Amino acid sequence: MFSIIQLSHTLAGHYSLIGWIEMSVMVLAVWWVWIFTTWVTNWLDPERMAVRAMLFALMFGGLLLSSSIPQAFGDKGVLFALSYVGMQVGRSLFAVYAFAGHSQNNWMNFIRISGWLCFSGIFWIAGMFAENEMRLTLWIVAIVIEYISPALGFRLPGLGKSTVDDWDVLGSHMAERCALFVLICLGETILIGGGKFAEMELSPLTFLMFFASFTTTVTMWWIYFRFGQQRAAQHIEHTDTPGELARTVFTYAHIPIVAGIILDAVAVEFMLAHPHGHTDFKTASAMIGGPVLFLLGNIWIKGSLAARLPLSHLVGLGLLVALIPASVVLEPYLLFFACATTLVIVAIWEYLSLKPAE
Repeated sequence: MFSIIQLSHTLAGHYSLIGWIEMSVMVLAVWWVWIFTTWVTNWLDPERMAVRAMLFALMFGGLLLSSSIPQAFGDKGVLFALSYVGMQVGRSLFAVYAFAGHSQNNWMNFIRISGWLCFSGIFWIAGMFAENEMRLTLWIVAIVIEYISPALGFRLPGLGKSTVDDWDVLGSHMAERCALFVLICLGETILIGGGKFAEMELSPLTFLMFFASFTTTVTMWWIYFRFGQQRAAQHIEHTDTPGELARTVFTYAHIPIVAGIILDAVAVEFMLAHPHGHTDFKTASAMIGGPVLFLLGNIWIKGSLAARLPLSHLVGLGLLVALIPASVVLEPYLLFFACATTLVIVAIWEYLSLKPAE
């Protein structure tokens, strides 16, 4: 949760094009640490002492990483880069050691993965010695390398590539770990709303704003957990290609969901700080962009599991897009209320349309 708090607060304080790009790199890095650890623990036994020691080391590295996020593009770039590379490469090399002589496929997979992470690590380390735009450029290159590597099967010269047929995954484990991350993100939104509400003078409007922020969080929880997360786990358990589906649904499709929730937390902070007056671009983009990203991620997941895309989500996207021109005349709190209402409509529509099939 510490990482998510740092990400949302940092973005709220540096909300600009450069701030957006920098936080995108941070979000992608934090998610990549989490999802790679999820994949590793899918195959390793956490009851073994060595595996537990590895997880404790990752926890400590995660604290260092989180503490450096606000100044990752400033004075703490060295701490961020060393923590990130240490966690990614260290965990992967541990997997190589753990699978040696036990699982040839997994052993080769993690040799290839280690090679790619060491390659991207060159750019992370180089970036920590650079400043400003050069650091950002090098870190963008690093994160792009890491994100394209699974799609390329972690292909290395002389070692070939991994195939999704080799990735035997436990759907319930992957779903549970990804759901936990989403839950942490949603919890951050509640903490921000609650903290700001406690500092404000009580009035009908402040109560309604706090209620709207809470309703948005609950509705996001409902849309994700009620018909998405569990179905994904069950589908992967019974598909002939669990590795391929898990890569799509859990590794990639959760990224816009996480980004959307973080952006919604920023929107809550903006609304509670300045509910009245003209709605500027940064406020409107956070309030509308958060739900849009969240619905896009859910569409990606649910579309990967079913023959057609959820109509309720598509209509929700249309309504949110229609709010873009309306944001010029709506005050911030009214725009947030409209976005929250849109998510409620999506949730009710999906519930009613799928209820007979339960």
